Amino acid sequence: MTASDATVEPVRRPRALLPLDLLRGFLIGMAELVPGVSGGTVALVTGVYDELIDSASHVIGAARQGLAGRTAALRTELARTDWWLVLPVLVGMGAAVLTVAGVMESFVTDHPEHARGLFFGLVLVSILVPIRMLPDATRPRWADALLVVAVAVVAFVVVGLAGSGATADPPLVLVALAASVAICALVLPGVSGSFFLLTVGLYTTTLDAVDSRDLVYVGVFAVGAIGGLVVFVPVLRHLLHAHRRTTLLVMSGLLAGSLRALWPWQEVPEGAAGEAHGPGALLAPYDPVGGPVLLMLLGAAVVAALLSLETWRARAATR
Repeated sequence: MTASDATVEPVRRPRALLPLDLLRGFLIGMAELVPGVSGGTVALVTGVYDELIDSASHVIGAARQGLAGRTAALRTELARTDWWLVLPVLVGMGAAVLTVAGVMESFVTDHPEHARGLFFGLVLVSILVPIRMLPDATRPRWADALLVVAVAVVAFVVVGLAGSGATADPPLVLVALAASVAICALVLPGVSGSFFLLTVGLYTTTLDAVDSRDLVYVGVFAVGAIGGLVVFVPVLRHLLHAHRRTTLLVMSGLLAGSLRALWPWQEVPEGAAGEAHGPGALLAPYDPVGGPVLLMLLGAAVVAALLSLETWRARAATR
């Protein structure tokens, strides 16, 4: 780190945005509880994705500097963190996880078609978010389109391979490892951490542990999640800065491919008693139809409204 780096101050968010950032955190936390929906997607849609990645990278850098005994560098990294964004988002996420885990698990399990319909609409329109953030092209457009399609196909196939069995008493080592992978979805739009937990049979187990305040399970999960963030966030931040267009195109493909998990009408996989909302063969619409379709339109309308608001605010700021 150079001397000039130490003097650079981040752009501070107005404190008046505190209630809005709390709401953003709550929505991100809710998204992380739903298979097929990524908290990173919600961060993109609500306009705080880049800021959160940068601030998270500074926090991780501060921890590393502290472990190395570099006090001055630690203070510099902490000063570069936008705490007026990070803390409200974390509080909102924590509130969502602690208060909504049981309700969300019941909604997704008891009303799978309605839940998938809602988030299908949300994710479908969310594909526009990384596309709107693309910098100028440096290669032929057909190459960009081919990349998006290839990533979408891979994501579609991988989602279709997901399992659906629940693990009642998993080894704590498995819990930590699963958490380290699942938490990456918190910062990677289009990849659902909850869906990964579903594939390894830990989705219901994890939500039940949170809802029942199983501190041992939750603590081990938290340690694994922190480890995953420490490794993954700096890599993603580098990609967003050094290879921004390619990274955003990959995100678009991941979002498109993840729609496989969210088609409302799916065949219940064999042996899916504990995870009846797991992915199965895609079917033509069957009853219920009206509710899932209405929720699909609602989800799409919410994201479209957020994008319109973002566009209006950006234009107002340039006047």
